Order: sequence, then C-alpha cells, then structure tokens
Amino acid sequence: MFQAKLIVTGDDFGYCPRRNQGIVECFLAGAVSNVSLLVNGSAAADAAKLARRYNIPIGLHANLSEGSPVSEVLKTNSSLLSEAGFFHGKMGFRTALSKGLLNMSEVKQELKAQVDLFHELTGHLPPHMDGHQHVHVLPKVRHVFAEVLEEYGIEYTRVPVEPGLHNCDWIEPSMMDFYVGVEKDSLNTVDVFTKHGIRWPDIYIGLSTMGKNMSVSAIQNAIDTAIVDFTSKVPAHPVPQHRTVTIELMVHPGYPSVPPIGGCGEGPDDFSQSWERLHELQTLIKPELQSHYKTRNIQLCSFKDL
Repeated sequence: MFQAKLIVTGDDFGYCPRRNQGIVECFLAGAVSNVSLLVNGSAAADAAKLARRYNIPIGLHANLSEGSPVSEVLKTNSSLLSEAGFFHGKMGFRTALSKGLLNMSEVKQELKAQVDLFHELTGHLPPHMDGHQHVHVLPKVRHVFAEVLEEYGIEYTRVPVEPGLHNCDWIEPSMMDFYVGVEKDSLNTVDVFTKHGIRWPDIYIGLSTMGKNMSVSAIQNAIDTAIVDFTSKVPAHPVPQHRTVTIELMVHPGYPSVPPIGGCGEGPDDFSQSWERLHELQTLIKPELQSHYKTRNIQLCSFKDL
C-alpha cells in the first residue's frame, strides 16, 4: 500500500502583490501547501510577512536569470549582467553559460547573498531551495548550487525530471525542446546533488501541467502516471508494509501582474501578465481536485514534513 505525500509549491512568491495575493488564497483554500520565494522580487518583503502571518511553509526560489542581483557588489560590472544591467534572461543565461562567459565565483556570491536575504526577510534559513527557470541544474551552476546548499545545511531541492513528459503531445514543440533540455540537465545533476547530501522528493510534476495545460484531469493523470511509474521501479522484495512516496507539484498561480508593478527589477514579464496565472489559481482550488487527493490517499504537506 503506497501512501503519497504531495508538496504543492507555488513558485515566484514575492514577484508582485497580485501574485502574492493569489498564492495566499490558494494556501488558505488548501490548494497550495508550500511556497518558493524570489528574494529579488518587487514584493518579496510583503511575501515574507504574509508567510509569517498565515504560517505558510516557505523556501527559496534562487534567481540568476531575471531582474537584478541582490548582492550589492554584483549590481555593477558583473558577468551575470547583460549590457542593460540586468540578469541575462532565461535563454540568455544559458547562452552566456555555454560560451563560458559566466564567472562561477559570482554565481556563488549571488546565491549566498540570496540565502542571506531570505534569512533576513523570514528569520530562518530555507528548508528547500530550487532555481527560477531551472537554472540550478545547468552545467557548472549545479556544482556551485550544491556547494551553497551544503554550506548552509539546506537539505532539499528540486530535480525537474517529470515521468511521462515525452508522451505529452499537447505541449508546444518549442516548450518541449526546452523541457527536454531541462530533463537532460537534471539527470546529469543527480550525482552532484547526491554527493553533497542533498535530497529531493521521489517524483516531480509541473512541466506538463503548466499554465493553459493545467486542468483537474491533467493533474490527476500526471500524479497517477508518476505513481505507477515510480512503484514499478521500487523493488518488490522485501515488501514494506507502508511505503510513502513523495511528490512535488510545481505551480504558478496568481492574479496577472499589471505593469509597471511587479518583476525582479525590470518590470513584470509576459508570463506573469498572462491569463494563465489566474487559470492555474482557479483550477487548483476546485473541490474535485481536493477530493481526488483524499480518495487516492494523498496528503498535502511541505518539505518540513518529509
């Protein structure tokens, strides 16, 4: 008999007041059980206060690709910045990395500055830390990221390898190419994270169910597929009486950002302004999703409960 513990993580907490509002509403409705904070987000301080007020489990969404660094030293004349003075962007960061243009000591400096600011805002270290736009699993970055987690004693992260991803024919080809790249980088990261004593849930879901692709049935199917996939790989002998399988579902609910408010230093991006944020919020709070968790013996929790 498999019991499942499900962490539903609302990413980009702190991005803007409207994202914060939507994530808090999801938490209070029992639809999100954990949040990931962008400390360079325009509403990060407010997000930290909300987490304290409502006792929301909160970790760090390390950001090296959007907006401005939090390290004062790196705000000028840093390899992490484009000519415009901001991070290189989701794809720009990857391009700069592949060309060998990023200084890994600056990556480490910025990651540590973000952990320190998280501590300052929340009063504690993050129980988990992952990467905005999956930068934490990229070559070279993965080693520095793992060192920082080990130095601070941060036990948990995210490894975005989603079971059944390749069968999801509704994902647009350009996005699928990006996701397959993330998966490849993630698989190459496993040994590095393991060596540094870092842990992550058994199952990750969130690429196939993102934005317009999110529906109650899509989440149900992704969870069911992943559990079947996982249980088929677990050795049958000796059979444990009760095995708990841990799952993280990555979500991005919220009310769409309204420019110029929001973002991480350069205003809100298209993703945050899209109707898809609200679509995720409305899907996650549907009662039939909550009842599905109950019938499947799925208990919502946070990283602290693992």
